[in-house]
Amino acid sequence: MSDGQPGDRTKTKTGTDDRVADAAEPGDDARPEGAAPRRSRLRRTLIVLGVLGVVLALVVGSGLWFLGNRYGGNIERVGDVFAELEQTARPAAPSPVAQPEATADPVTFLLVGSDTRADVAPGELPDARSDAIMIARFSADREHAQVVSIPRDSWVDIPGHGRNKINAAYAFGGPALLVQTVEQLTGVRIDHYAAIDFDGLIQVTDSLGGVDVVVAETTSNGPYTFTAGVNHLSGAEARWYVGQRYDLAGGDFDRVRRQQNYLRSMFGKLFSQEVFTSPGKLDSTLLAVTSAVAVDDGLSNTDLAGLAYSLRGLTPDSVEFFTAPVLGTGREGPASVVYLDATAGARMWGYLQTDSLGQNADEFSDEALPEVPR
Repeated sequence: MSDGQPGDRTKTKTGTDDRVADAAEPGDDARPEGAAPRRSRLRRTLIVLGVLGVVLALVVGSGLWFLGNRYGGNIERVGDVFAELEQTARPAAPSPVAQPEATADPVTFLLVGSDTRADVAPGELPDARSDAIMIARFSADREHAQVVSIPRDSWVDIPGHGRNKINAAYAFGGPALLVQTVEQLTGVRIDHYAAIDFDGLIQVTDSLGGVDVVVAETTSNGPYTFTAGVNHLSGAEARWYVGQRYDLAGGDFDRVRRQQNYLRSMFGKLFSQEVFTSPGKLDSTLLAVTSAVAVDDGLSNTDLAGLAYSLRGLTPDSVEFFTAPVLGTGREGPASVVYLDATAGARMWGYLQTDSLGQNADEFSDEALPEVPR
């Protein structure tokens, strides 16, 4: 397979080592052992530690509030995603296998990506269908995550509408029906919904100095050619890369992998030391990222800040990407569709339900995104 394209966002306002060497102070080599300047340095060190202690106390006392309002408040809300669902008909909550490191319940998001085709004007939502559909599971230990993409052309049963491509659920009934469709397909309960504007995220690419993605086979889209191997993409190139829909050897599967490739690289760059050692750059980048995301209105700013804090041990290397198992492709009438593998899928969804997909990842190596060469 080669590589990946993203869907709509309905929003409402409702509610890849830098080391720093310690520098000696001027004249240190001329000071006799035990001289007063040493005591002076010790005193300064203690003062600095004291100040750091105060800062830490302030962070603990008000950091979540600040982060929640500055970044969480920058995230739009999607209204009534879960209110319309019949709660008694929904899948049960996750039943994690014994995990001594567990600190909380697993959290499952349904991620929907918006279109990034270069021939679509910003903000335009072509045919109101979601082009990227992913289940993101944050494990109970809060140090691992799995992201499973469901091909947009997957032929599934949509409640109340018969069988159709899964992305049609969004067109028929918006986020609520898409959640219901995914829950019925997988038996995995969705806790929250998030809409990702890929075009908005791609605008962050240049501020991060570009991103690296691995292309399996050389392809061209618009003014750019993506050669087999590692490609360093600017924001403009990334938009055409993620937005390619045709001339991909693996069709929809390659589009999915492009989505995953880009997200992994972008967030890896975002969480790099280069960004985190520059408060101004970090702040502006986080503001740009959060402005490209919308979540269900059941997530308050405080909830978002708390979740972000609980995930502080999560690193890009501990996020695994998969694609739902498929049998192959075919046609239903005039439509080209993807047939999912119900048997292998049941195993994958069962592992997700017990929060053990990470431990059983080798079973789905064909569906996993390969490691990036370093």
